[in-house]
Amino acid sequence: MTKPKTFHIALGSNKGDKLKNLQGAVDAIYKRIGNIKLISKIYKSPAFGFEGEDFFNCCLVLESYLKPQNVLKTLLKIETDLGRARTKSKGYEARTIDLDIVFAEDAIINRKTLQVPHPEMSKRKFVLLPLNDIASKVMHPKLDKEVYVLLEECKDDSVLEPIKIWLKNPSKQYDFSKFNYIAIEGNIGAGKTSLATKISNDFNAKLILERFADNPFLPKFYEDANRYAFTLEMSFLADRYQQISDDLSQLDLFKDFIVSDYDVFKSLIFSKITLQDDEFKLYRKLFYLMYKDIAKPELYIYLYQNTERLQQNIKKRGRDYEQNIADDYLEKINTGYLEFLKTQKDFNVKIIDVSDRDFVENREDYLWVLSEICRD
Repeated sequence: MTKPKTFHIALGSNKGDKLKNLQGAVDAIYKRIGNIKLISKIYKSPAFGFEGEDFFNCCLVLESYLKPQNVLKTLLKIETDLGRARTKSKGYEARTIDLDIVFAEDAIINRKTLQVPHPEMSKRKFVLLPLNDIASKVMHPKLDKEVYVLLEECKDDSVLEPIKIWLKNPSKQYDFSKFNYIAIEGNIGAGKTSLATKISNDFNAKLILERFADNPFLPKFYEDANRYAFTLEMSFLADRYQQISDDLSQLDLFKDFIVSDYDVFKSLIFSKITLQDDEFKLYRKLFYLMYKDIAKPELYIYLYQNTERLQQNIKKRGRDYEQNIADDYLEKINTGYLEFLKTQKDFNVKIIDVSDRDFVENREDYLWVLSEICRD
């Protein structure tokens, strides 16, 4: 999964309810573009280039999977939705909301519709002062100077006044603070790795991903299941036990919680499907000897997808050894998980049906999944 790009966005309003306009823009950016990491203080500044009411200005740090041109397109749509009506006048004018891309990491973009870094930002104190709050050490990729240096050198003598009201970050509505360890499970192709990765990035969690790609027996199993089932399941059990034991024991003081894309108990679920009865009985004994010493997740999320969607996802990610997985095998796995979850009295389990959701490509679906996870 690709990493999101970091954007720095400048926001301004001098028409109508300025605070409401700014908060509405922040909420819309979070809902439609990406995760908001930081929001600066709000500063009151005089209108620049025309006579009008004072502006309220701020900046924010945004992470998005969208390309810069699509970020701009969505920002313009948000401006329109919040009541900005652009005129044909080439001069400055009052506006309900003004949203500009200041930086898109170290990208330098010179198009008719988009210029990044913003060409006037180094001359505008109402951009540099709030930007300095949240990105003082960020380097301007063209001027090769940090933001705090640009602020010191700025010749704009406007007097800015900080407002003692903070904008709310919409991400705070999703409360993960009650969990130390979350496990996300699901069938083959359900999207558990993608979801765990996104949550880790957005909410400062330590990410534990299963190292299944390193297992040399997996391709062999899909070619000859009867021959390699026991070897595969034993190797998975050993790998999962070793990895989860190591990762859970390594405390990361800079992370708020742990999120993994698997739980060791999946070994028992898969082995019950793939192994012969006598093999499974032996395997189960070994499993419980190992499992009793492993920390259990405080929240166990099961992503349910119907077989048709699973097959679509499997085809889309294109792993050669997965392309001939039979529907009935996927259905047995789903059944195995659901039967297991019904028997777990001590597990805090949430089963989330994402068959009609695409939380990887559709941000609205992703936020819906977050709401389902955090809902009491």
